[in-house]
Amino acid sequence: MARTPIWQTIKRSLTADIAEGRFSTGDRLPTEAQLAGRFGVNRHTVRRALGAMAEDGLVHSRRGSGVFVAATPTDYAIGRRVRFHQNIEASGRTPGKQVLSLTSQAAGADEAQALQIEPGAAVHVYDGLSLADGQPVAVFQSIFPAARFPDLPAALEETASVTQALAACGVPDYTRVSTRITAKEATATHALHLQIAEGAPILRTVSINADPDGVPVEFGRTWFAGDRVTLTVGED
Repeated sequence: MARTPIWQTIKRSLTADIAEGRFSTGDRLPTEAQLAGRFGVNRHTVRRALGAMAEDGLVHSRRGSGVFVAATPTDYAIGRRVRFHQNIEASGRTPGKQVLSLTSQAAGADEAQALQIEPGAAVHVYDGLSLADGQPVAVFQSIFPAARFPDLPAALEETASVTQALAACGVPDYTRVSTRITAKEATATHALHLQIAEGAPILRTVSINADPDGVPVEFGRTWFAGDRVTLTVGED
């Protein structure tokens, strides 16, 4: 069985320290020597862990001053009402969305089952990037039944917001029916969009949202940068 490299363990431990509030944005981390003593490793191993954190945008170094926390992982609540903008604003950050592509195509088997439509029926596919304070935190793909929402692509093009676009198409409210969370490694494409290293840890969610009558309106897949988001699961 392959062992996790020590530097990755150090990275995860320090990231957890930041997420749990032991270090805040702008705080200086302990020195390399202090961290080497804490983890029982040499300074080169610590330096590699800090370098990986810097690549993920969590810390930055100042020559002669040390390594400082650049960002705190964002708490992202997953409950019956998942709204990206509200979640990001609740964490004290500024939300943003970037449209990567809007297409229409035939539904695959999984998409058709989730949306309760016939396999091969037309769906709208919205690929995008979610931002917090201008930093990418997630790549997402949202899929909608085209027959029910013929004007949805135009609404998404105008607002980039799923909530606003669905409201414009006659669905003022929707709730989360199910969410599955799986740990993955970033593909080359995800790494490019999220500005992380290929193979870096990411969290994938697969979800279904439904209207007040329980009819599915959205089937979504989201890939979160593992070190930038802390997913929390609750009822609301």
